[in-house]
Amino acid sequence: MKHPVSITAVSDYGEEAILAALRQLLAPLGGMEAFVRRGQKVLIKPNLLSANAPAKAVTTHPDVVSGVIRLVRECGGLPLIGDSPGVGSSRAVAEKCGILGVVRATGAKLVPFEEALPFPHEIGPFRRLEVAREALEADVIINLPKLKTHQMMGMTGAVKNLFGLVVGFRKANLHLRAGSDKALFALMLLELARHAAPALTVVDAVVAMEGNGPGSGDPVRVGALLAGVNPVAVDTAALTLLGLRPDSVWTHQVALRQGLPGTLPEQLELFGPALESLRPPRFRPAPDGDITFGIPAMLRPVLKKSLTALPAVDPAKCLACGICQRHCPVGAISIQKGRLQIDCRSCIGCFCCQELCPEGAIEARQGALLRLQEWWRARRRK
Repeated sequence: MKHPVSITAVSDYGEEAILAALRQLLAPLGGMEAFVRRGQKVLIKPNLLSANAPAKAVTTHPDVVSGVIRLVRECGGLPLIGDSPGVGSSRAVAEKCGILGVVRATGAKLVPFEEALPFPHEIGPFRRLEVAREALEADVIINLPKLKTHQMMGMTGAVKNLFGLVVGFRKANLHLRAGSDKALFALMLLELARHAAPALTVVDAVVAMEGNGPGSGDPVRVGALLAGVNPVAVDTAALTLLGLRPDSVWTHQVALRQGLPGTLPEQLELFGPALESLRPPRFRPAPDGDITFGIPAMLRPVLKKSLTALPAVDPAKCLACGICQRHCPVGAISIQKGRLQIDCRSCIGCFCCQELCPEGAIEARQGALLRLQEWWRARRRK
């Protein structure tokens, strides 16, 4: 069975240009009418990580959200916009990134993701977890990720974006339960995506993020929108578009091991321009963060510093605001005499601190063997 993924080239944002591009993007999939019927409650789930202007490429662009709302309304659907930001309220984040203005202009409704209910499915080894009530009550979920690098998972796209269905500090609890086992965390994300079962995913890759993502990287123009039904297949197309190694994206690595459908390029049915034709001339992936996959568990604590990347603070940028300290799931961060301190012995490498830092003051510091591996790869490429 082939998994359809549609790609459309679009040079820049602009409300009408994006709307036209979305129509073209969804046409091979049957148009929005293939996913939304009159009277249905449609939860549109953008990336609202933190309060940043659209130009910083941290959040889904408001023009993409606007276009999807308009198409849903044309089908008679009732659009609800919701996410659980890493920092700040949904309303404050939506206002800063331009999405609240879109909600007001289109007559959609912003839902705050304040109440969590038990998910009706068992999520692998995590068993039961709680997600936003609106996600369980929606007739249709439309997933609107921003394509970015991600220090912990390698890339955030279709699968990772659905983690925002988990409300508030419950996300930190799941990080704590996974510990430093990135494969286990990736498995939870894949299971959540499978059971949440969005009817449609539309990826905003007009301007993506490279480098120190998902919150402190650099915008990079890609000029594309991607769409599909299977989130794993959409992510396969996205990492191929960016030229990322399959083993550098943890959700993809675990999906490959499990033989999930849509993980191989030959399993995709692509509509639109060739992915390689839209690939940026240069794209900086997130620094490699872990090469412990497959290493016996008893050896991992001994080799942790050499085989993984851990967060490091740039004191010139850090304002000691305490956001990272409050959101660290294991309490590995403290502020002493006005300076941020990270206890690397208890750090689990989830990079929530880096993800949420408003100043971009936290970056990944690679261990010796990890740096050696990157040097060897660079040498082989040359």
